[in-house]
Amino acid sequence: MRKKILLLHGWGGSDFPHWQSWLAGELAKEYGCVNFLRFSDVDNPKLSVWLRELQDTLDDFQPDIVICHSLANTLWFHITHTQNLREIEKLYLIAPPSLTCKIEELSEFFPVKIPQKLYAKEALLISSTNDPYMTNNEAQNLQKSLNIPMKIIQNGGHLNAESGYGEWDWLREEIKQTTNI
Repeated sequence: MRKKILLLHGWGGSDFPHWQSWLAGELAKEYGCVNFLRFSDVDNPKLSVWLRELQDTLDDFQPDIVICHSLANTLWFHITHTQNLREIEKLYLIAPPSLTCKIEELSEFFPVKIPQKLYAKEALLISSTNDPYMTNNEAQNLQKSLNIPMKIIQNGGHLNAESGYGEWDWLREEIKQTTNI
């Protein structure tokens, strides 16, 4: 049985040439079962709206793997505190912002508490040494609190298109190995 993969973007979306849109296309080309959810009003996100849209998608799509980027990590943390979720096989937390982010447009999302349970059998935190939204020390503290493995990318910025992450072959291969695509 093929694994179902849910991609969750952050503030502003992850339109092409972002790695999430590229990855969704790459996986679909190989007949992967992919849902690249586009949240409402990506530039002015509302926590209650995004939580409802995520919960509806989780209920309908029932993913095996969830790949979060940026603000989607914070959204995942919120949903773990508000819902009793079905456990997924693998969760990727990529470039999360600081848990105390001070960006005015995102104030509804912060602060956020570290979840006691991620609702995933396996999880991987992927961060960069120079992410403008989360310091390396914050990422390491988050990894320790979550007690999950972490991959640190040297000078990867926010791991988005602006940082040179359009095609991301390592992540595609990682997902393909996990899903048997």
